[in-house]
Amino acid sequence: MRLRSFVMPTLLLAAAAGTAAAQTFRNDDPVIRRMWEEGMTRSQAGALAQVLMDSIGPRLAGSPGYDAAVAWISRKYEEFGIPVRRERYGTWRGWQMGPVHADLIAPRTQTLNAHLMGWSAGTRRPVEGEVVLLPEASTRAAFDAWARTARGKFVLVSAPEMMCRARQELEKNATPATVAWVDTMRMQGQQAWRARTAIFRGDSAPSMVALLDSARVAGIISTNWSGGWGATRVFAAPTRNAVAVDLSCEDYGLLARLATNNQGPRLRIAAESRELGTVPQFNVIAEIKGSEKPDEYVLLGAHLDSWHGATGAMDNGTGTTMMLEAMRIIKAAYPNPKRTIIVGHWGAEEQFLIGSNAFAEDHPEVIEGMQASFNQDNGTWRIEVVQPYGFMNGVGNLARWLSAVPREITTHLRLALPGEMENTGSDHLSFLCRGAPGFRLQSAYDEYRQYTWHTTLDTYDKVVLPDLRNNATLAAMLAYMASEDPERVSRDASTREGQRPECPPVIREYRAR
Repeated sequence: MRLRSFVMPTLLLAAAAGTAAAQTFRNDDPVIRRMWEEGMTRSQAGALAQVLMDSIGPRLAGSPGYDAAVAWISRKYEEFGIPVRRERYGTWRGWQMGPVHADLIAPRTQTLNAHLMGWSAGTRRPVEGEVVLLPEASTRAAFDAWARTARGKFVLVSAPEMMCRARQELEKNATPATVAWVDTMRMQGQQAWRARTAIFRGDSAPSMVALLDSARVAGIISTNWSGGWGATRVFAAPTRNAVAVDLSCEDYGLLARLATNNQGPRLRIAAESRELGTVPQFNVIAEIKGSEKPDEYVLLGAHLDSWHGATGAMDNGTGTTMMLEAMRIIKAAYPNPKRTIIVGHWGAEEQFLIGSNAFAEDHPEVIEGMQASFNQDNGTWRIEVVQPYGFMNGVGNLARWLSAVPREITTHLRLALPGEMENTGSDHLSFLCRGAPGFRLQSAYDEYRQYTWHTTLDTYDKVVLPDLRNNATLAAMLAYMASEDPERVSRDASTREGQRPECPPVIREYRAR
C-alpha cells in the first residue's frame, strides 16, 4: 500500500508565528543560535531580492539580463568571502528585448497590454495592419488560399476567453446557473477553436506558425491567460520572422470580438529586439569546503534564469535570494562545515533543466558524495512542505535535522511521504534521477500557479519579506544539520515503479528549430 501525504504530529509544533526574537530554541547549539541571529535579525534577504528583481530584472537564458545576474551574484559571494566560480555548461540563443508598444488604431484607439514573446523578431519600425482570426479552413488547400490574403496582417492564433474573471470570484459571486452558463459558453468556444485549428493537429500536420511565417504576415498575436485577474503567461515566440506579441486576456478578447463581428480592428505595433548570436551560458557555483568530509556534499539549489514577462520574482528570484542569503548565514555562523556545502544557481531551468542537468553530468563526484540536496522553486510564502521524494529511509535524518530548528520556523511544516516524483519540472530532477537523495522545500502552490508562475505579475511587490527571511534561515539550518549528521542519508528510494525517474537529455549547444 502506497503511503499518502500526511502531517507528522511530531513536526507540527504549536507555537506562535516567528518573530525576530526566538523564544523556543530546542537546545543550546551555538550554531543554530548564531544562524537565527544572522538570518532573522540581520537579514539581507530583502535588499538582495530588490536588486535582483528590480535593478537586474528578467533573466531570460541568452539575454544580457541573465549575464548581469551571473555577474552580480558572483560579486555578492566574493563580498561574503565565499569561493565562487562560473561554470560554462553550453550555449544558447542570444537575444535582447527592447521596448514594445501595441495600439488599437481602429475602430477606435486604445493602448494595449502587450509583451514581446521570447526571442521574437522585432518590427524595426512601427507596423500597422488589419487584425484577422485564423480561418475556418478544413483543408490545407483552403488554408493556403486564405494565407495568400494574410500578408501584412496581424493574425490571432489563440482561443479567446469568453470571460477573464478569476474562477474563485465567479463561483463566490455568481449564481450556480450563471456559473453553468459560463462553463457552457467557454466549452463551446474551445470546441469551435479546436475545429478551426483541426488541420494543424497530428504527427503529420503542418506547422501553423511556419505557414504564417512564410505567408509574410505582419505578426502573430496570442494570449496565455493564467486564470487569475490580470495575469498572462509569456513564453517563447513560435515564429522566426514575424513579430510575436502576447496580449492580456482582456485585450486579446477585445480584438477577437472586433474581428469576429467584422468591425475592422487595426493594430500599430512597435517592438524592438536584437539577435546576439550564439552565446555562452553559465551556472554560478559557490562552495564552502568541508573540514572533515570534503568529498561529501550538501547542495542548495535554485535556478537563476527566468522568463521575461515580468522580473522573475517568484520564479525564481525568491529561491535564488533564499539560497544566496542561506550561504551568507552559513559563512557567518558555520564557516567550517564538516561536509562541503555547495550552492548552485542554475541556468536555463526554464528550457528544461539545462544548467543543473549539465552540472550533474559534469560532477559525478558530487552525485557520488551527495549527503542531501535542497531545491526551492516556487516563490513566497513560508516553506510549508518538506518532501523526501521517495527517499523514505532519509526521513529519520530529516526529522533529526528539523528537531534542531526553532519552533517559530517548524510550526507550520509538514512532511509529504513518500514524496513521489509528481513534479519533474524543476532542478531537483537532475540529481534525483541519478540517485542522489534530495528534499523539496515547497511553499503554497495554488496562488503561485494562478498569479505569478511565468506571468506578467511576477514582480518584487509579491515578495513577503518575513517569509523570505524565514526560508533562508531554514535552508541554512538544514544545510548545517545535514553537514553535521554522523549518518549518511540512505539512497534506497520508494517510487511508484520502484525505479528512479528518467534523466532529461543533456543539452550543450543551442540549435535553431
